Amino acid sequence: MERPVGFAPDGSQVRQVTLRGGGLTARVLTWGATVQGLWLDDVKHSLLLGSPDLRAYFRELLYFGAVVGPVANRIAGARFPLGGHDVRLEANERGRTTLHGGTHGTGQRNWRIADLSAAHCRMEIEQPDGYHGFPGPIRISVDYALEDMALSVVIRGESDGRAAFAPAFHGYWNLDGAADLSGHRLQVDAADYLPVDGDLIPLGAPAPVAGTVFDFRMARGIDRHIDHNLCLSGERRRRRPVARLETDALAMTVETTEPGLQVYASGGTDSGPWPGHDGKPFGTWAGVALEPQVWPDAVNRPTYPSPRIAAREPVTQETRFVFARVKPRPA
Repeated sequence: MERPVGFAPDGSQVRQVTLRGGGLTARVLTWGATVQGLWLDDVKHSLLLGSPDLRAYFRELLYFGAVVGPVANRIAGARFPLGGHDVRLEANERGRTTLHGGTHGTGQRNWRIADLSAAHCRMEIEQPDGYHGFPGPIRISVDYALEDMALSVVIRGESDGRAAFAPAFHGYWNLDGAADLSGHRLQVDAADYLPVDGDLIPLGAPAPVAGTVFDFRMARGIDRHIDHNLCLSGERRRRRPVARLETDALAMTVETTEPGLQVYASGGTDSGPWPGHDGKPFGTWAGVALEPQVWPDAVNRPTYPSPRIAAREPVTQETRFVFARVKPRPA
């Protein structure tokens, strides 16, 4: 089902599609290619934080459920070298860094619906050459599909010239419908993480997670101050399980091709006046963003997995969020 739901700040019409399949229902907006909500059959609450009010996504709920890019996360100094030249970007975060592609990155623009069926949709957008400083043009698509109790997210990009492309799906997960994450446990297959400075820019080489709040090699609770990249590998690989988020009743396995997983426990999040899907606003630590992606600031770090793409060589990022009901623990 497809229907108009309002207008974006630029005056374009925002449309919403409803997908059903594999025991799941999703509502997806053309604004930011945003998964507005995701419901599992027989579970009343949305597994993704969001709002039924479109206006929330232009303000407090920036990035919620969106495809952010063309380069997700932060870029130090709002610049990076490419092809012997210094690429200068919009510094949209405190005037010092570039966050999620700039003020009007892919998560804050209106995409077009290219294909739609009962359980699948494809949305497309083009990033013009020089938009917020990023080289291009880059043709970008995202395929959302519901299958076998899983949400599949496949993001593709291709440029006519050398460019940087490292997007991320930026959904905030809450599996039990509670006001915070206290009932959640997270496990991630990462032995290292990236320490960061005050601007959340990596300090340098990865550091061991052992003995830190970033050690999720065994399932544990989620510290509310985490906003860090966990290092899964040194390059893109075939899609494989990398993380598991669980409560006493439901679990979600994250499978991805990406070398990093940004874990953000929504420590600075507040929906403000906008209601969540349960009709009430939500605040900090209400959900956790698990963002498969290339490591932050990799455009400036030759030793990190590379976000650079060559002309007319398509790049594909695949992620699946797979759900399972947890058997009750013995009394």
